[in-house]
Amino acid sequence: MIVITAPTGNIGHQVLDRVLAAGRPARVVVRDPAGLPAGVRERVEVVQGSHGDPRVVARAFDGADAVFWLVPPDRGAASADAAYSGFTRPAAAAIRELGVGHVVSVSALGRGTPYAGRAGHVTASLAMDDLLAGTGAAFRALVMPGFMDNLLRQVRTIKEQGVIYDAVSPGRVMPTVATRDIAAVAAGLLLDTSWTGTAEVPVLGPEDLSYEQTAAIVSDVLGIPVAYRQVPLDDFRKQLTGYGMSDAMAQSMADMIDAKDHGIDDGVTRTPRHAVETPTTLRQWCEEVLRPAVAAV
Repeated sequence: MIVITAPTGNIGHQVLDRVLAAGRPARVVVRDPAGLPAGVRERVEVVQGSHGDPRVVARAFDGADAVFWLVPPDRGAASADAAYSGFTRPAAAAIRELGVGHVVSVSALGRGTPYAGRAGHVTASLAMDDLLAGTGAAFRALVMPGFMDNLLRQVRTIKEQGVIYDAVSPGRVMPTVATRDIAAVAAGLLLDTSWTGTAEVPVLGPEDLSYEQTAAIVSDVLGIPVAYRQVPLDDFRKQLTGYGMSDAMAQSMADMIDAKDHGIDDGVTRTPRHAVETPTTLRQWCEEVLRPAVAAV
């Protein structure tokens, strides 16, 4: 039995689709089962509730061979540590007590770099990985950079203003990956659990790009001029609190952006394997995902 958390999210639903396509039995943990497509809901075992609840994970992980672990966003959390390790502790206890064999988590690049201990969400993700690695289960942390799919949050701005906003320096070159490639790597590990021990699995995508280069590719694919505009980091943090994020989580996001701007994602060297396992280029993703999304606005 493969257990999938956050099965209605951007990554989780793609992992679930791959597991079901392989004909494997799946159990999902979901707050609202109505969020699952009807055809999917009929094919999975559903445990309703939050996967941060000890009672829910105890039911969900009973008899599980493998677990896909993804922490949902918590904009109002008192701290990043509470949002990641605090949320994960009941699951870690259940994994240990129920003898779950394999766990795959969604995490972040940065371990071993100078900014690892002061990178907000990244630092909290790495601490969460340590918690899961200590359960005794075979463990793989999928460590990754920013997602191409985050551009979907700015579809209207791209179409109406011709601008992409972020707080990273325009010329800072970074890896970027499509969520469908993350899901493919995760599903591969869940479906073939011949691996043992604990390790990080870098999920880098096939190329490094700056936001200036990203804007140029988006412009070319959409056929409209699109520019990148850097938001000062303090303004970025204030925008987040203005949208209802807690001060602690907004600061954690700002710390993560600052760490990325100083190269925290550069600690792993891309190899030919990354281009094979995570092949989607930004241009391809823009053609297949962003362009239809912009056209639909």
